[in-house]
Amino acid sequence: MNSETIVRKENRHVHTARSAGTIMVAFVIANLVGLIRQVIINRTFGASSVLDAYFAAFRVPDLLFHVIAGGALGSAFIPTFTTLLARDNQKEAWRLASAVVNWVFIVSAVFAGISGLYAPWLTQQFLAPGFSDEQVAIVVTLMRVMLGSTVIFGASGLLMGIHHSHQHFFSPALAPILYNAGITAGAILLTPKWGVYGLAYGVLAGAFLHLAIQIPRLVRYSGKYSLTLGIHNQFVKTVGRLMLPRTIGLSIWQINFWINTMICSGLPPGSLSALVIAFQIFTFPQAAIAQAIATAVFPTFSKQVALGHMDRMRQSLSSSLRGALYLSIPASAGLYMIGRPIIEILFQNNTFSASATKMVVWALNWYAIGLVSHSVVEIVTRAYYAMKDTRTPMIVGGLSMILNVILSIVLANSFLTNNFYPHGGLALANTIATTAEMLALLWILGPRLRGLRIASVLKSVLRTIFGTIAMLIFLYIWLQIVTIPAIVTVLGGITMGIAIFWGVTAACGSEEANKIPMLIARQIKELGL
Repeated sequence: MNSETIVRKENRHVHTARSAGTIMVAFVIANLVGLIRQVIINRTFGASSVLDAYFAAFRVPDLLFHVIAGGALGSAFIPTFTTLLARDNQKEAWRLASAVVNWVFIVSAVFAGISGLYAPWLTQQFLAPGFSDEQVAIVVTLMRVMLGSTVIFGASGLLMGIHHSHQHFFSPALAPILYNAGITAGAILLTPKWGVYGLAYGVLAGAFLHLAIQIPRLVRYSGKYSLTLGIHNQFVKTVGRLMLPRTIGLSIWQINFWINTMICSGLPPGSLSALVIAFQIFTFPQAAIAQAIATAVFPTFSKQVALGHMDRMRQSLSSSLRGALYLSIPASAGLYMIGRPIIEILFQNNTFSASATKMVVWALNWYAIGLVSHSVVEIVTRAYYAMKDTRTPMIVGGLSMILNVILSIVLANSFLTNNFYPHGGLALANTIATTAEMLALLWILGPRLRGLRIASVLKSVLRTIFGTIAMLIFLYIWLQIVTIPAIVTVLGGITMGIAIFWGVTAACGSEEANKIPMLIARQIKELGL
């Protein structure tokens, strides 16, 4: 291997790492804003039947977004669009983008309209059959307002795909921040007058901001929009063909959330709120770690496949997995250790009681165990999509979600029989099913890439485990002996725990640990701090 090749490889990994770092910072900020939003909402409504109705109403718009314009669109559009850009076929690339955005607008508008029309029937028969008539009425109104965001997110989701294909991640990374800011504004400004309905209008405002922030950068690409559906366009057909299995897979995944909502509608009041709040806390590190890395590396995967550089892709995948595991293993352990004091500080007040805190912590502990599995699945599925294989993740994901649904019913009943909070069984079911999905995807992918460099991944994991154990020992002692205010205890514990973890892993020779100071320095320099 000559020096020029080595330099190119190093530059490629540095670029991906820097992109992941940019996205990670933005995801952290977005989640912090989302956390502020959730603090305000939880302190206002508590783990109550009204908040249960809000979370239930979110299910249908969320389903339509993810199936039509979320992961399904990105996993199909980005590899195809990136291939055209790599071949310098700009005209065909923008004709494809125009046709796809037109289709997304039409389909999302039609499904949103039908869902709004049949909202009462959907709620009573499928979404929350255990809700009272008053709760059903609230769900229906909230759902109809929030369905408008589905159409907006359709266009916004495509713009994110276009930006990612051009290796631009900043504007798409800002979009979730503004989305959360819109909901936060609704929670602060509108709920005093309109109650829970103010949250729904905040969702609409956030969706508009999510779209608007991405438009200025789009103009720089000099793309030409055309009013076409591309019915006979081979690339549009390719996107449709790739999107169908992913759409089915995401539909199956969303069924799990529907099952959770249905089960929780028959459980003690606040069960659904506790489960959703726990999942939102859990997704904070999951988004900042796995989604950031996966989002940054997906266009690289796609380009490497398009150019036939499978060895480079295998190396990129291995590097991405090592990075995700280096961050997710200690995050999982830390979340389990200090989840309770975090929730007490953030949410607990006269409305959000100590009992509500216990319900959230119970679910969060079961979710936290699955953070590593969620992170690996997030990245590995991108490798399949880059190879234009959306069928395998669909099948594996479908089987794991079937397992999830079965376990949800069995474990919820088991927990209830043993006098545990039954909603914790739903969180444990999610962790078990996702772990099974991770193992299956890795097992199938290995032979296709002629190996996954497992030895280097395991060496990195071993060093990470040493650092995590040291961090846990410190946190346990810290929480037992300190008597300072709770917020100082938590922040101090997190800060020193991270420092101890990094120090131990660096001393063990962790490549990921040694990269962190360099990446932080570059990030600070780029931000002009």
